[in-house]
Amino acid sequence: MAGITISGVVRQFGATPVLRGVSLTVEPGEFVALVGPSGCGKTTLMRIIAGIETADAGEIVIGDRPVTRLRPAERDIAMVFQSYALYPHLTVRENIAVPLAMRRLSAPERMPLLGRLLPGARAKRAAIDEEVVRAAAPLGLEALLDRRPGQLSGGQRQRVALARAVVRRPAAFLMDEPLSNLDAALRVQTRREIVDIHRAAGVATLYVTHDQAEALTMADKVAVMMGGELLQVASPEAIYADPADLRVAGFIGSPRINTLAAEADAAGRVTVAGLPAGLRTEARGALTLALRPEALRPAPAGLPAVPEHLEFLGDGLLLHARHAPDGTPLIARLAPEAREGLQPGAALKLGFAPGRALLFGADGRRVASRADAALVPA
Repeated sequence: MAGITISGVVRQFGATPVLRGVSLTVEPGEFVALVGPSGCGKTTLMRIIAGIETADAGEIVIGDRPVTRLRPAERDIAMVFQSYALYPHLTVRENIAVPLAMRRLSAPERMPLLGRLLPGARAKRAAIDEEVVRAAAPLGLEALLDRRPGQLSGGQRQRVALARAVVRRPAAFLMDEPLSNLDAALRVQTRREIVDIHRAAGVATLYVTHDQAEALTMADKVAVMMGGELLQVASPEAIYADPADLRVAGFIGSPRINTLAAEADAAGRVTVAGLPAGLRTEARGALTLALRPEALRPAPAGLPAVPEHLEFLGDGLLLHARHAPDGTPLIARLAPEAREGLQPGAALKLGFAPGRALLFGADGRRVASRADAALVPA
């Protein structure tokens, strides 16, 4: 089995740096989601791995084979694009079979009529068709094999593109936002299908997306990219609960994480707007205190806040408020029954367990902290 190793990849467009020495490893059989906002360099990196673009510096290795200077066809990868890239004049069966036909049939054998009469061509085509049917079955495409792309829905076309990638049995899969053209319900269904395909194929998969829900629900590891550099590579759980950078904390999570200006005194006691936060740290001076919405709840002691409005989500409730001292927006995720007693404009306090608070320094990097029972939020 092959993995993907990306070492120190640099790319500039004119004077504008797009990739700033990116290094990333996708282990054999691993599913890694590369996530970040539009324009951060995700697709450029994907195209460099595929050989569609050339890096200014750095190296790409697939398995134990350096492929940096190889043509795309020599890299033994399969790529699924945001656009389905299907041949409109070919049936589903023929579209899926294209990579196998290009590999196994000679140019004369690929001719529509004459090719079928050449010695051995019939047996080759039968073997290809068997593999096409096997690739189509897990994606529910058997009944659609004789249709053309124009007769399919968007979700069906995307599954054909996936089957065409799978049938090649490549050393690695590259997927560039393959679900962005699908509606919300179909995205959820197809997410599961892609994960199942990955597990069945057992090959290294690099999946590019700007959708954090896709990254967190599908991947073994999540790599967060911004401004052409990787900020953190970790499990979905660690990326969410233990972000190493304030930009990662702010990008991952919906609703967005709450951030408040904080201060650490000479003894390392952390305060927010002059009130103790129940934390100690080795850092000193200006800090940022970050709290996930689910970490906040109405309490007798905590952050003074003024509720503005409530959002009912069926299985939960979002309380939108403002931190009373400085007007910073706050969002708390609460149980539906918490609606009783919450009135817009009526002051309340939002408490939190100090152990759930995250601290970041002035440079945006994570700062270690510990709960201090003697410093209860007031």
